[in-house]
Amino acid sequence: QVLGYTPDFISAAMAPYIKDIHRKGVRVISNAGGINPLACAAALQEVAKKADVDLKIAVVAGDDLMSEKENLKGAGITDLESGKQFPESIHSMNVYLGARPISRALDLGADIVVTGRCVDSGIVLGPLIHSFGWNRDEFDLLAAGSLAGHLIECGAQCTGGIFTDWHAVPDWHNIGFPIVECSSEGDFILSKPPDTGGLISFGTVAEQLVYELGNPQRYLLPDVTCDFSEVSITEIPGFDGGAVKVCGAKGSPPSTFYKVNATYLDGFRATAVCPVGGPKAVQKGKRTAESILQRTRLIFSQLGYEDYSAVNIQVLGSEDTYGPHARRSIDG
Repeated sequence: QVLGYTPDFISAAMAPYIKDIHRKGVRVISNAGGINPLACAAALQEVAKKADVDLKIAVVAGDDLMSEKENLKGAGITDLESGKQFPESIHSMNVYLGARPISRALDLGADIVVTGRCVDSGIVLGPLIHSFGWNRDEFDLLAAGSLAGHLIECGAQCTGGIFTDWHAVPDWHNIGFPIVECSSEGDFILSKPPDTGGLISFGTVAEQLVYELGNPQRYLLPDVTCDFSEVSITEIPGFDGGAVKVCGAKGSPPSTFYKVNATYLDGFRATAVCPVGGPKAVQKGKRTAESILQRTRLIFSQLGYEDYSAVNIQVLGSEDTYGPHARRSIDG
């Protein structure tokens, strides 16, 4: 069965807690709708019905652009990074929507908002716009809300999950997920639940701040162009597991464009892993890989196929992944 949405959101995140969510009036926003948000909402409705709770579920649609394929192709759209022409074999096209449809759904009384493709930070900015009534032209506030979303969008990454100084992070096995408490002025405190592992510090949060950011002075989002270059992160004493106060985000008007994620068929990719042990294992591993390539290229030639478009060989355990920093004398 092809679902097209994230089934764990229904079975693990919502179903066991649906009565508590309803009783406490918790409002939930998720991009678990994937490429089929309507089906996700229908499955959620079924869970609510079985639990005998009445929840208003809103769906943010409109991110699927496949009906616009020919128009976009004719408009001369090219790849953002490589400049390549629009491919013939487009399989999917989804636009990254912003926070406004989410805030609108909340304004209309939705208890749960399910989206398809949207920017991750929009899931946090949406409820902030709804709660504080931030206007479309209050760009500093929109940038601050987007920063709050950006810092927690990867879950435990900002609580030490990918920290360079990993050895300073306690209890990974019970790592806590981040909590953001935001003011109407845009400043916010980032913390995590008490009695959980992980760490919130200047370093863990700063590393997440620059994660997948591109130009920190021009982080392009649908609702605002963000300048995070003067953001301050201040550690707050007295919090179990650490906490920081974050402020200083600046914003300017967004561009007139939306970012689109498109997929297309461009051949096949295969990964093979072959264990090799004993003396001279590194040389033997390389010889094995080269032999596999020679053999398959012979088969390609006989069948009239083209050669590989790219090949990557790494001998794990030999420091190949270190590139020029590898100690070449290793042979384990």
